[in-house]
Amino acid sequence: MNSKYLKNLKYDLPAGLVVFLVALPLCLGISLASGTPFFSGIIAGVIGGIIIGALSNSQLSVSGPAAGLVAIIISAIATLGSFESFLLAVVLAGAFQIVLGFIKAGVLAYYFPSNVIKGMLSGIGIIIILKQIPHALGYDTETFSDLTNFFRTDGGNALQGLLESFGNISVGATLICLIALGIIIAFETKRLKPVSRIIPGGLIAVVVSVLISELIFKNIPALAISADHLVNVPVANSFSEVVGLFTFPDFSGIMNSQVWLVALTITAVASIETLLCIEAVDQLDPHKRFTNNNRELIAQGIGNMTSGFIGGLPITSVIVRSSANLNANARTKVSAIFHGVLLFASVLLIPVVLNKIPLASLAAILIHTGYKLARPAIFRDMFSNGKYQWKPFLVTVVSVVIFDLLVGVGVGLAYSVYYILKGNFKNAFFYDKPEASSPQPIRMVLSEEVSFLNKANIKESLEAIPKNSAIVIDASNSTYIDFDVLQGIKEFVDYKSKYRNIHCELIGFDKQFSLSEVPVAAH
Repeated sequence: MNSKYLKNLKYDLPAGLVVFLVALPLCLGISLASGTPFFSGIIAGVIGGIIIGALSNSQLSVSGPAAGLVAIIISAIATLGSFESFLLAVVLAGAFQIVLGFIKAGVLAYYFPSNVIKGMLSGIGIIIILKQIPHALGYDTETFSDLTNFFRTDGGNALQGLLESFGNISVGATLICLIALGIIIAFETKRLKPVSRIIPGGLIAVVVSVLISELIFKNIPALAISADHLVNVPVANSFSEVVGLFTFPDFSGIMNSQVWLVALTITAVASIETLLCIEAVDQLDPHKRFTNNNRELIAQGIGNMTSGFIGGLPITSVIVRSSANLNANARTKVSAIFHGVLLFASVLLIPVVLNKIPLASLAAILIHTGYKLARPAIFRDMFSNGKYQWKPFLVTVVSVVIFDLLVGVGVGLAYSVYYILKGNFKNAFFYDKPEASSPQPIRMVLSEEVSFLNKANIKESLEAIPKNSAIVIDASNSTYIDFDVLQGIKEFVDYKSKYRNIHCELIGFDKQFSLSEVPVAAH
């Protein structure tokens, strides 16, 4: 093993354990929500950790089954008629991702502005907090699978679940969450910070929660935590039962066009979510390391092909696991690989021990993770950077919370583009209109680049010039003026200005923009 990885084991192994504790209920919950065998989610988590973790050059990203694909999985299985046919689509999706990596499609990640990425992270952080408060209070009506979606599978939403939870509080679960959260926060203080670099507070919080639940609360009826408030890992009692957990794709459907359509859908959604997550994690990385997005797509493709071959769900890089990994002081990708090893070993070897972990203690870890993603300082920084930063940021936050990750990012990106166009539209020229009594002419100084988007604004400004006045149109600073704009200026100078007795003076046009060579549009 590389010396870089060896010297960071003291950070990565404990961090991997924390990520494992967070990932386990997520894997099971996504399987349950998708209507697939519980082991399919575990397989995806194991492969996401071990195989993708090993092949990727992202040091902090953690991959696994994603909540954002649940609706696609349900719809695909219903369309294709069987889970085995769906697995074939997963295998094909992995092959498509490998192709995307080789044709360097990872460059798409660079077209997402930082304010949209930060808005996505903050929006997810807010949803995580909203969705985990019910678990923290012992109201476990939802699985952990629906972690980043404001709306619930039963038609309700996160706010309704929050209000319902206050009427169904479990005192024992609430105390467990408060104790766990207190431990995690304490490990963030200066006094315990050196300890947290070696043993993450989340790990201590879970261990203490299990001990309190088993040794103290179990003997107090009012505080005892029932089985439905604990992790629930199915137990395999023999090797034959373990083997029976694996499912294999049905290759007889390879000529089915619906299989290929599902594969393309998974490819698009999984690849975009992965690229967004990788870009976000690189921004959060305290060591500012750079991930090769094309290599990441290839790694994800190999992971999805492997997952589909042995009965696993589709895999993406997941921001919740990745953020938990970062908050647990991970340094390298060994933590992601170790979390995958733990997922596989624990489900097979110690499911009984895992089933003693209170969900409220895991909720505490996730609430802390959500706070880190949406802490007030991020909002203050964005607001201090001006409206061109905070408006798209805020639109993305709200959209991610109300809709979902992909829709929210799409809305935020569209709003950013709109703001760029609006700024370009407004800044096409400097317009100086003197007082009515002043003999000075009106001055229109064109900017360095004037595109077709500025045509309407320039035309409206020229149309608004009063009769019997004078204007100077200055193109001295311009390096590019769109043909349509030049045509509009020529039409105004040669015809419209004469009808209204407006004297026109042109500066800087003769050098690069010869109006004499521009034909006037037909009337």
